[in-house]
Amino acid sequence: MTSSNRFFYLWLTVLSCGFSAPPLLADSYTRERQRMVEEIEADVRATRLALDKQALDPRVMKAMGRVLRHKFVPTALERSAYLNRPLSIGHGQTISQPYVVAIMTDLLETTPDSKVLEIGTGSGYQAAVLAELVDQVYSIEIIKPLGELATDRLSRLRYDNVTTKIGDGYYGWEAHAPFDAIVVTAAASHIPPPLIKQLKVGGRMMIPVGSRFLTQQLLLVTKQEGDKITTRQILPVRFVPLTGQH
Repeated sequence: MTSSNRFFYLWLTVLSCGFSAPPLLADSYTRERQRMVEEIEADVRATRLALDKQALDPRVMKAMGRVLRHKFVPTALERSAYLNRPLSIGHGQTISQPYVVAIMTDLLETTPDSKVLEIGTGSGYQAAVLAELVDQVYSIEIIKPLGELATDRLSRLRYDNVTTKIGDGYYGWEAHAPFDAIVVTAAASHIPPPLIKQLKVGGRMMIPVGSRFLTQQLLLVTKQEGDKITTRQILPVRFVPLTGQH
């Protein structure tokens, strides 16, 4: 497969799309998880021009290799958990393609003392990956059954530095702002102004922008003084839409 064809395949298949971490558990999926990491690395090389990098931060790749993705999917899909593609988690939602989770996490450029806001908890997988890397994750889910399941799951897996709530993520979580980074895991028609306000100056946001039926663009947003922002298009993607009364 040529590099250009591989890039085309990648974006068509995207659908979402200082803390001491829990110890790595021995499980029957260790080899599959390693293969997933290798596929992510190959996809990053194939899209290096769009990403403007040859490889992702080793810390991010280590986190991708540690998080037990099979714990974040429905039991019926457990055997498919480490395929490099999105999977349904019910309620019309998905767990994003691992490649997309990895690049969104990497481009946030977090540090161990970062405080991160996630819009769209979903299964809790993205929050778990972030929790391996940062001090505190705050995550909002608008669909109550998903949010409750994710909260229980993250607690059972001992991700004690993740705080969740049920609510409309468009408005952020002002009580815990400002955030060093924000990641939005559903496509919005525009960049929500409340999220810009709650991002620290110099902070980064990853957000897919566009309609459900047209090509969406994964944007890297960087905040400047006075709530001004700069944006950079990363990749064409396809995510489920951001929902709520706005």
